[in-house]
Amino acid sequence: MPEISRFFGIIIRMFFDDHNPPHFHAEYSGRKAVFDLHGNILQMIYVELE
Repeated sequence: MPEISRFFGIIIRMFFDDHNPPHFHAEYSGRKAVFDLHGNILQMIYVELE
């Protein structure tokens, strides 16, 4: 997945041929979220890092 931006430890990625609606993925400190282009949260995932 191409990385679009990285700032304050937050990684922003976006797939080119992903499902609709258009959205981007954000990851920070083991937490992942998917946002639409209007800033609405579509999905949040918390992952324990060992």
